[in-house]
Amino acid sequence: MVKGPMVFPGLTGRDNGSVLDDRSREIFRRIVESYLESGEPVGSRNLSRLLPMSLSPASVRNVMSDLEELGLIYSPHISAGRMPTQTGLRFFVDAFMQVGNLSEEDRASIDRQIRPPDRDQTLENLMADASLMLSGVSRGAGIVITAKNDPVLKHVEFIRLEPTKALAVLVGDHNQVENRIIDLPAGVTSSQLGEAANFLNAHLAGQTLPEFRGQMKMLKEQVASELHTLSHDLVERGLAFWSGDQEDGKPGQLIVRGRANLLEGLADVSDLDRLRLLFDDLEKKDSLIEILDLAEKGPGVRIFIGSENKLFSLSGSSLIVAPYRDGEERIVGAVGVIGPTRLNYSRIVPMVDYTAQLLARLSR
Repeated sequence: MVKGPMVFPGLTGRDNGSVLDDRSREIFRRIVESYLESGEPVGSRNLSRLLPMSLSPASVRNVMSDLEELGLIYSPHISAGRMPTQTGLRFFVDAFMQVGNLSEEDRASIDRQIRPPDRDQTLENLMADASLMLSGVSRGAGIVITAKNDPVLKHVEFIRLEPTKALAVLVGDHNQVENRIIDLPAGVTSSQLGEAANFLNAHLAGQTLPEFRGQMKMLKEQVASELHTLSHDLVERGLAFWSGDQEDGKPGQLIVRGRANLLEGLADVSDLDRLRLLFDDLEKKDSLIEILDLAEKGPGVRIFIGSENKLFSLSGSSLIVAPYRDGEERIVGAVGVIGPTRLNYSRIVPMVDYTAQLLARLSR
């Protein structure tokens, strides 16, 4: 059972719809709630049947006309009912929507689907599970962003594949596994591969790569005496392939699940074009930075509707996003949902909030 209303830090500044009288508030609320449920415009005749007060369709039309002048609703075509504008949706979210605490049933469902990392569950799998779960409950696309992170390494191994290539296996402290094929120097022997791995495991284990680079400067003489020149070259190559992807300082990974959900209910080709633009935006590395920036600018869950952020302005999508933090309260990533503007905001907001808290706890 959902408990009483709870104010999320990202949903402050409510004015309770004070610009509208009680009748206008009720009609506006019904229009928005009908749209969020069905995605369709609602007409005055249907509205008059839904209202708790007795109003004729003509009276409802007069109120709808006033709401339209305020820019809160519009008619998608002649003789149609009314739907909320982007301004109307923002007004509804800020002034009318009450966000309840997460139900015990939803909390238990999230806990079942997002398990702590263990021998069989890597940190990357944890993030993918979170993204998939949010996709399922929202019928949108679930997203998880992991910020740039320097993993603490536990083990390194080189496996020869052919005379000039080897598989480098690096295992991180949360059981992350990186498998990359690297080129071998000419004439390298299997014993030299073993020497390189032993050296790395002896000196690198328990450190991040940046920490080890600093140590390498102090260990140059030891490196020269302990390793053959070819083995030293392998050490250098082993460092390069792990760190190269993130040396630009950009966030590390964007995980998106449930893109097919966004295809449901598309009306025409223009909707497909907007969706294509959204997918193109998600493929760009800069979008990771932008989503993280959006999450960082305020505490708690934040809602962006349509063109309120430039990232999704052309696709007309909404974004519900919250940051998650490490043990030192630094923002290390973000979690959220991307979907059509008629998302079930009141249900999804507490889910995103709880998921962000859960990821923060499980990934430490």
